[in-house]
Amino acid sequence: MSKKIAKVVKMELPGGEAKPGPKLASAGILMPKFCTDFNAKTADRKGEVVPVIITAYEDKSFDFVIKTSPVAGLLLKAAGIKKGSANSKTTKVAKISKDDLRKIAEYKMPDLNCNDVEAAMKIVAGTARNMGIEIDE
Repeated sequence: MSKKIAKVVKMELPGGEAKPGPKLASAGILMPKFCTDFNAKTADRKGEVVPVIITAYEDKSFDFVIKTSPVAGLLLKAAGIKKGSANSKTTKVAKISKDDLRKIAEYKMPDLNCNDVEAAMKIVAGTARNMGIEIDE
């Protein structure tokens, strides 16, 4: 017999540093157990924002799926800046290399809706353009 799903929650938590709190309380799960499991699986991603999809069941048990970090965060890290441009059309804040773009696209491939790395690179380049980050040819 399968368990009844009570709620599915999408969150972004700090890698390896999740703590019980109001954000997790909304999921209706056993917070200490989730934090222990999540922190163990994301210990290598400290300092990154880690998206997670939590499926909570009526008996307070849960499953979770860890996703790849958001493209914007990866671009900021690659460019070495704190935030993107307020007006990306007129103000460029940084440059990244084509190699950096490829690395980010390859990392994001499992979560992107595309079939090859070239298409993934176009998606990541679009995000970079909107943040005021130029790509060196």
